[in-house]
Amino acid sequence: MSASVLPLFRRAIAESWRSTLGWTLGVAAALLLYLPLFPSIGGAGSQMGQLIANLPPQLVNALGYNDITSGAGYTESTFFGLLGFVLIVMAATSWSTAAIAGDEENGTLDLTLAHAVSRQQLVLERTLAVVVRLAWLALVSAVLVLALNSSARLDLTAGDVLDVTAAYLGLGLVSATLGLAVGALTGRRMYATAAAAGVAVLGYVLNAIGNQSPDLERLRDVSPYGWAFHHTPLATGADWGGLALLYGFSAVFVAIAVVALRKRDIGG
Repeated sequence: MSASVLPLFRRAIAESWRSTLGWTLGVAAALLLYLPLFPSIGGAGSQMGQLIANLPPQLVNALGYNDITSGAGYTESTFFGLLGFVLIVMAATSWSTAAIAGDEENGTLDLTLAHAVSRQQLVLERTLAVVVRLAWLALVSAVLVLALNSSARLDLTAGDVLDVTAAYLGLGLVSATLGLAVGALTGRRMYATAAAAGVAVLGYVLNAIGNQSPDLERLRDVSPYGWAFHHTPLATGADWGGLALLYGFSAVFVAIAVVALRKRDIGG
């Protein structure tokens, strides 16, 4: 491949390999820590089942632990919906806010644009770099879940693992692309970070509140976390409506970033 093809994408990938490796090890460590424990704590009459039965129903609903004694419920609630969710949002926030706002704050964005690089090209190639790194984390998650499936007695199907991985990646992309959009709009990493992390936290909170009562269920319909995991894709398969919202909003945020950076006075 010629060095002139996707130069900003290639550079972003090359310069971020250490952070990509770090987040990959974090994802792997979380899965290797949690999933092998399931045979010793899973099952309705198990220690975990008894503990969950003694917890307040409101807390169980808020944490999404309703089906934690099944392999699918355990994997989705402990990794994809909790620790893995935190890891991919943190990675998405870090990478997306550095891509535009971080470079503008340290004075290198205008230097990059001075080298015959259009603003649209900069947004799209750096977005692609973030998407590829997040997709890598999602792929690692899926591969490790499938690798541990038999030994951890999770009884998961490959199709359902792919479905939950698509939702997991979509949730990370919402944070990442919103961070890119706000970074392009403001040029300030602080604002981009608040947006990228804030949408994830708000989504989690709205989903948790929506789980408390039938009267509050509609809150999950406006929560990215609810779009991803409300229909438990690891147990029931893909929720195509939720996936459409996750990836649709991500595309809209990328478009906003392109328009915003083209119209704004860099460093002005």
